[in-house]
Amino acid sequence: MSRGILIGVLAMAAVVVASNILVQFLFGNWLTWGAFTYPIAFLVTDIMNRVYGAPAARKVVFAGFVVGIICSLIGTQIVGEFGPLVTLRIALGSGIAFLTAQLVDVFIFNRLREGAWWRAPLASTLIGSSLDTAIFFTLAFSASFVFLEPMNDVSWAWEVLPILGVGAEAPLWVSLAVADWLVKLSLAMIALIPFRVLVASLSSKAQAA
Repeated sequence: MSRGILIGVLAMAAVVVASNILVQFLFGNWLTWGAFTYPIAFLVTDIMNRVYGAPAARKVVFAGFVVGIICSLIGTQIVGEFGPLVTLRIALGSGIAFLTAQLVDVFIFNRLREGAWWRAPLASTLIGSSLDTAIFFTLAFSASFVFLEPMNDVSWAWEVLPILGVGAEAPLWVSLAVADWLVKLSLAMIALIPFRVLVASLSSKAQAA
């Protein structure tokens, strides 16, 4: 494994670990602090894809997936006020959402890599982030998937409230998903700046090596 790919693996692992820790702390009514760190995973994947290619990006994604599984296993052993910090539904939702969204991100980026520099990272991140949010919150909290873990009571997520406190009425988990999605969309735009800077820096170093 080259030094550049190793740095990508370490960066992805750091993002996954930090997000698993910060997701335990609330930010307002609809978000956790993890919502602000997790989208960086898409930035890492896109940088690796641009500089080292899709195969390298997939290696980084799979490394992040493994780290996520380890974090979930540890979380199931830590009991908080309302039970284990990580339940089976959350673990499944998180793992499936991460792997699906990141691999789709790599695929879309690769298809658009010959276009304008911003098109591939923006489109792949927007689509990947949307998939990630939809898959995770549906599997983790929707009443339709209660069969995944019948003993886990997530009825609190089904309370019908106005979306984000102002919109049409929907289950609470929908508000959580919308808030998470909006943060990801915002960060996808902001991430174009560090993407441009880091790609230029890493590309010059890779050519000099």
